[in-house]
This record gives sequence, C-alpha cells and structure tokens, in this order.
Amino acid sequence: MKFDSFLKYLKDTRGMSENTTEAYRRDMQAFSRFLEGKGKENPSGARETDIIEYLMALKEAGKSKSTVNRKLASIRSYYTFLERSGKIPSNPAENIHSPKISRKTISYLTVEEVEHLLEMPDDSVFGIRDQAILEVMYASGVRVSEMIELTLSDVNFQMGFVALSGQHGKARIVPLGIPARKALEKYVKTSRRALMAKGDPDDPNGPLFVNYLGEAFTRQGFWKVLRQYAEKAGLKDRLTPQTLRNSFALHMVKNGIDIRSLQELMGHEDITATQVYFEHSRGNIKQIYDRCHPRAKER
Repeated sequence: MKFDSFLKYLKDTRGMSENTTEAYRRDMQAFSRFLEGKGKENPSGARETDIIEYLMALKEAGKSKSTVNRKLASIRSYYTFLERSGKIPSNPAENIHSPKISRKTISYLTVEEVEHLLEMPDDSVFGIRDQAILEVMYASGVRVSEMIELTLSDVNFQMGFVALSGQHGKARIVPLGIPARKALEKYVKTSRRALMAKGDPDDPNGPLFVNYLGEAFTRQGFWKVLRQYAEKAGLKDRLTPQTLRNSFALHMVKNGIDIRSLQELMGHEDITATQVYFEHSRGNIKQIYDRCHPRAKER
C-alpha cells in the first residue's frame, strides 16, 4: 500500500495509536485520490501547487478551517517523513500556512488551582470518594455522562487505565496517572464498600461511583460534589465538569501532546473541537515562555 511505511513510522517510531494512524491513513488516501484525478499516481511526486489546489478544493466544498488544518497537518507529516527518509529532496508542504481559526473563550483552571482543589477532600467516607471523583475527572478529561456510566469492570488497576463508553458509541481507553489510580483504588477498597453495604460491591457491572444510598450517581450528584469543593477552594462559579475537562486538555497541550492523541483522549469525533485547545495555547505562548524559560527576563 502507498502509505504503509509512513503509517508504520507513526506507530512504531512516534508511538501513535491504531486509531490515530488510521486517521492519518484516511487523510492521505483522500489526498491521493485528488492527485489521481490530476493524473498523478504517486503522491511522492506532488508539488506545492498540488497541495494548495487540494486545500482550495476542500474550502470550496465547505470544509471547516479546522478540517483543512488537520488534513494539511497529515500531508505535511507525510512529506516530512519522505524528506527525512531521503525519498524526496524537499517537503512541498513546508511553506504552506494553515488557515487561522477564530479563538473561542475557554474556561479552565491553572495547574496550581487544580492542585489546590485536589487537596480539599478529607479522609472521611465521602471525602475518599470525592477525592477519587476529582482525580479521575482531571486525570482523564472524562465527560460527566461517561462518569455516570462507569462500572467497576471499566477500571484496570493493574494496567492503569479506564474504559470510557464515549459519545455516539465511540469507546476509548484513557490512561490514569498514579495519583488518580491510588485515589480510585483506595475508594474502591474502602468507601465504596461502606456505601454499598446493602449491595454487592464486587459485582463487576455495578456502578463505579455511588451516592450515600449505594446507588449510581446522577448528573446532578456530580455537580453537587463539584460545587461543594469549588466553594472550599475559592473557585465558586468557576468550577464545572467542563472546566476540569478543559483544564485536562490545555495542560496536556502545554506539555507537548499532539492534536491526534488529544483528540483520541478527549473522545472528539471531529478534530475541530480539539483544535480549539491548540489555538488557545498558542495565544498564550509569550506568557508561557516568559514564565517557564530561565533566561526569559533580565537578570
């Protein structure tokens, strides 16, 4: 196949998942079909003008700027791979700029604010449960609807991941960091058993997070927990489930995650939703540099 060596490079060298590499495959196959329509059977022979024509065709077809950006990113990665492999002399996509995307306002917490929030729960039965809830929400970027549907069997403590059902039936596996894993393990072994005294805490199909009756949480129940700790942490009116989800995404972007991997972790069907976090982060790049680089300021 035309792109097998490129996809193998993405998977083996860059460590991308099967879903991510498949997304690259689809983008390159679509571009290849466009080139074939122009009488070019081998994508390695494409020129800068071919790529520009393709992007213009996408725009004329009504594709969003984010979709065009994603396809351009895939094309640019492919030709970078060919150039580094010595198969082409230069990257024809190197000087093509991505369309600018209008930036949306995103509510989020700083890393320091999240850390402060996670210090709020106490060591009571409910505090241990709430600690697990907050840790999992921040560690995974999970939606409230997905939290409600989690069962005991969805958590793999040994491997350190949680299986999420996702929207539109799009399931995904999301890793859990060590703090989230420890908080969840402590909750399952202690508080959850206490809260499910009249039920069966060992039932793999039982709800992971339960209320004071030992029953599955509702959406309102999760909101109540967040409001309680938002007030304690001085984050009243700023903390929502979406705020924690946004914080997860933006903190990952600032630490170097690529757009395809973030799309997979977030469970976004359309990469347009993921692109927003990268645009927001780029807008703060000067502030990030000034804060993080040891020689950013005068001595």
